Amino acid sequence: MRASVGHLSKGVAIYGAGDAATQVVRILLTVVYVKYGFLGTRDYGGLGLILSIEMIVKVISRWGLDGAFMRYYHDRPAGGPLERLTSTIVWFTLTADVIVFAALAAMSGWLGGKLFDDSLYMPALRLMLLNTLLISLTYIPFHLMRLRNQAATYSGLVFARSIGTVALQPIFVMWLGWGVTGLFAADLVVTIVLLPVLWPWLRPLIRRTFATDELRAVLRFGLPRLPHGMAQQALDAGNKLLLRRYVPLDLQGVYQNGTTLGAGVRFFTSSFETAWAPFYYATAKQPDAKTVFAKMATYGVAALTLIVAVTIAVARDAILLFLKPEYLAAVPVVPIFAVGIAMQGVYLLTSIGLNLTKRTELYPVATFAALAVGLGSGLVLMPRFEITGAAVAFLASTMTQTAVAFVLSRSQYPIAYEVGRLLRIVVAGGVASLAGLWLVPEVPPFVAVIARTLVVALVFGSLLWVTGFFRKTERAYLAEIIDKLRRRSAAPLRDANVE
Repeated sequence: MRASVGHLSKGVAIYGAGDAATQVVRILLTVVYVKYGFLGTRDYGGLGLILSIEMIVKVISRWGLDGAFMRYYHDRPAGGPLERLTSTIVWFTLTADVIVFAALAAMSGWLGGKLFDDSLYMPALRLMLLNTLLISLTYIPFHLMRLRNQAATYSGLVFARSIGTVALQPIFVMWLGWGVTGLFAADLVVTIVLLPVLWPWLRPLIRRTFATDELRAVLRFGLPRLPHGMAQQALDAGNKLLLRRYVPLDLQGVYQNGTTLGAGVRFFTSSFETAWAPFYYATAKQPDAKTVFAKMATYGVAALTLIVAVTIAVARDAILLFLKPEYLAAVPVVPIFAVGIAMQGVYLLTSIGLNLTKRTELYPVATFAALAVGLGSGLVLMPRFEITGAAVAFLASTMTQTAVAFVLSRSQYPIAYEVGRLLRIVVAGGVASLAGLWLVPEVPPFVAVIARTLVVALVFGSLLWVTGFFRKTERAYLAEIIDKLRRRSAAPLRDANVE
């Protein structure tokens, strides 16, 4: 078990290090753009709508074949070489995407007219479509790195891509004054540079061959994931597009940056998701796989709960620190959205049975149920409660998805989760967030964010300890880690004394 925890933790750390660093830089850039007036609430409203469309078209561009490639990398359906499978996927995707994105480009004028009050954001919309087309096959090289345990290479390239983007964005946004268009221009430039860098991974697998039997197999696995993936992205994106019916673009921008702060949970979920799929596919072959999955779910929920508790406690201070007082309307949005993102993390942890048993056709059941709840509740809540209603609708949708997927996955691959320990985690998180809010007095936002974070972490950990959450083996493991850290910190002092 310790080896499993260590292996997954190492993967999460490697995959997450670069992502966390770039997310921090992105937040700092948002601070600069907002504080110094380079992008206003209206600009962020337009940006949020374009990003919502991007989330959906990215899923369309891959046709569910990204999951199929990973699934059949080791166990190919037609028994042929990997080159045959990869070439079939590449030629099909290129042909289909050129047709689809040509149609989207032709419709972009009409779509922009529906979303925006003027043509200011049309260039950004079209640059986004072009960039999405160009990156549609980059998942193959990145999946190869993950499947070949090249985690450091993967993380390094993802980090380099992100750093390149955030380095170029200030040039286009602040120096050239391109506004929202500059953000997507930076994405496009980095993509053009990245493609030849990724080519060495893809080139050995491309042949002038196309196998219909391979295509049928991967589409049989992947296409059921396409509507699921679109609906999955629409849980957030569709929510924002629906909100546009009820609020002006300025308030849409307040909601956009409120959800950005609330999405801090993704620091963990994005890196965890990258490491999780290769881990559970490999672990499923072990005799104690279900026990391992149950414990990983417990640890994952603990991490999610702690991050959400901190987000709840610091929401108001974070808005004042990173944005402007005009964004205070988003104070209730930040924690509600954070809980919604955490529920997506729970969904990742508890729906793996559908992948392991190849019952991917059941995924859309959960996702479309969630989409119906999200949009249905949005229609009721948004006209009255505006951006807070949108956040509640998003939370309702993710809770529905997680619950339905859990039931379906359990029916195919039952796992005995540690219910008692999970309940202690949730209670500890709730108490810790309240402690962070109540125990720290009114102080400057920077001090408040640090103080509330420390209080939440201390109360959360203490409650888990005194309620007997940690088992004897886990306490011994923690003591071992603490002892190692102490010895490392003491080593420089000993060296200094020797000198």
